[in-house]
Amino acid sequence: GISGEEVIPFPEIIELNVGGQVYITRYSTLTSVPDSLLWEMFSQKSAKGLARDTKGRFFVDRDGFLFRYILDYMRDQQLVLPDHFPERGRLQREAEFFNLPELVKLLAPKISKQNSLGDEGCPSDPEDSSPGIDSARSLGSLGAAAAACASLVPGAMDGKRSGFITIGYRGSYTLGRDSHTDAKFRRVARIMVCGKTSLAKEVFGETLNESRDPDRPPERYTSRYYLKFTFLEQAFDKLADAGFHMVACNSTGTCAFAHEQTDDKIWTSYTEYVFYRE
Repeated sequence: GISGEEVIPFPEIIELNVGGQVYITRYSTLTSVPDSLLWEMFSQKSAKGLARDTKGRFFVDRDGFLFRYILDYMRDQQLVLPDHFPERGRLQREAEFFNLPELVKLLAPKISKQNSLGDEGCPSDPEDSSPGIDSARSLGSLGAAAAACASLVPGAMDGKRSGFITIGYRGSYTLGRDSHTDAKFRRVARIMVCGKTSLAKEVFGETLNESRDPDRPPERYTSRYYLKFTFLEQAFDKLADAGFHMVACNSTGTCAFAHEQTDDKIWTSYTEYVFYRE
């Protein structure tokens, strides 16, 4: 023993309780980053002095959700976060608590190198393109970053980015029993827009209703936009003016009911048009 104390060796598989969330990992993972807090905790000769919960798991009083990213980093010293990760600042604070200086650096807002756009592709997270001290290399907004990316794409014209926009609408029309010439003109209730937020805003501008999707990140895809007008031709004109052309369309129709006196059938339909800009 050491100084008369009981030595309790660590098992190969460690169970952790971090803020109520249970994690199971290898002992070698927890001691993989020298001088980190977990390394200090688990490189001791005895487990006796460490806090445990009622089931005997080692207890750490921190954010249990964010610890998954701490543990991921401990496994291979790499950081991979979901797109548009909203808790970057909080995760940086956790990295500081667990004494992981390299992870703190990875999480710190920084401007990428001047040639990094060509090496790493277009930035998708607004936090990755925060303005830096060097104003010459500062990407003042995501719009500037998007324009820079577009210029790297072969065949990009006037800094406009390629992409798809899908126009969809639900309509109804009445079809008489005699012939198709009796069909009353379609009634379009609402025109939906699916695609990347930045492209939708570029094409439709103020005619795009944003009430159901406020503050959507520019590079995020959404199907929750719709247009303030109901003329399909107007939507097509705007897409054509922006350099888009139609590549596909499809439609489905169902007979809702028939009118009792006239036998006219009320049809409802859903139609989609897919547009693309190279």
